[in-house]
Amino acid sequence: MAHLRAFASWLPERRVTNDELAPLLGCTTEWILEMSGISERRYAAEGETVASLGLRAAELCLAKAGLTARELGLILVASGSSDRFCPGPAAEIAAKLGLAATPALDIPVASAGSLIALALATELAPKFGRVLVLGSEIMSRRVSLTPEGKNTAILFGDGAGACIVDPHEGMLRIADSLLATDGASAEILAMENNQLRMEGPSVILQAARKLPRAIADLLARNSIAAASVEKFILHQANLNLILRVAQSLKLPAGKFFANINLCGNTSAASMLVAADEYFSANGKCAGPVVFSAFGAGINWGALLAVPV
Repeated sequence: MAHLRAFASWLPERRVTNDELAPLLGCTTEWILEMSGISERRYAAEGETVASLGLRAAELCLAKAGLTARELGLILVASGSSDRFCPGPAAEIAAKLGLAATPALDIPVASAGSLIALALATELAPKFGRVLVLGSEIMSRRVSLTPEGKNTAILFGDGAGACIVDPHEGMLRIADSLLATDGASAEILAMENNQLRMEGPSVILQAARKLPRAIADLLARNSIAAASVEKFILHQANLNLILRVAQSLKLPAGKFFANINLCGNTSAASMLVAADEYFSANGKCAGPVVFSAFGAGINWGALLAVPV
C-alpha cells in the first residue's frame, strides 16, 4: 500500500508569451493559442539546470510533507531534457539534499516519466520507505525557435514538479496503476542530438486513442465509473488533446484539470506541476482522482488514487 502525501512545484521566473514567440516562429499569436491552448510558458535562466529546478521542487515538497531529506528511502527523477545522460540529475539532487547513501535513480522518459515514477514508487515504497518522485525539464533548450520548428516550439516550457509517495499516510491512497509501451511507434517522439523531434499529428492521434483506453481499462478493473471520478489530472501536452480525451470518455471538460494555458507543456514535470496547483487550491478530494500521461517510448498509462 502507498499514499500520495504531498505535491510541490517550481517554475522559472521568466514568462515567455505568444507575443514574444510569434515573430521568431513566423506565425501569429492567435495561431499559437488555437493550436495549443497556451498563452505563455516559463523558460529557465542561464545557469539553471534540470537538477537545480528539481532541487527547488524537492525542498518545497519535503517542507509541505513536514519531512527532512534523511527520512526518504528512495528518489526517482524523471526527465527527458537533462544535459547529461549519465550520471543524470537524480544523483546530483540527492547530493544537494545532503544524502550520501540514499538510492537516487533516473527515469529518462519525456512526458510520461513522472507517471512511470509514481507507479514504480507505489510498488517500492513498502520496501524502501518514503519515495520522492520528481519530474524536472528544461525543454526550451531542446526546441528550435525558428519557423521550421514552430510546431514543437509553441508547446514547451520549463519547470519541475514533486510528490512524496508514503507507505503509511497521505491525502490519497494509490489503488492501482496501468503502464504500457509501444516500441514500434517510438520514432514519432524522440530526443536526438539534444533536440526534440516530434511528429505532432501522429503523437496526438496515438495519445487520443491510447489515453482514454488506458483510463477506461483502469477504472473498469476497479469497478469505478468514469463519471464518479472527482478529477482527472493529465500530462499537460496540449489543451486540444485533453479535450479530446474528455470527449472520448464522454465526460465534461471541467472534470479535467488544465493549467497548460500559463505553464505550457513541461514534459515529465507537467502532471506533477498540475497536481500541485490543483491540490493547493482545492485541498483533499472526496472522490477518486485519475492521473494519466503519454510520452516518449512510446509509453503511456494511468494511475488511480482514492480517498483514505
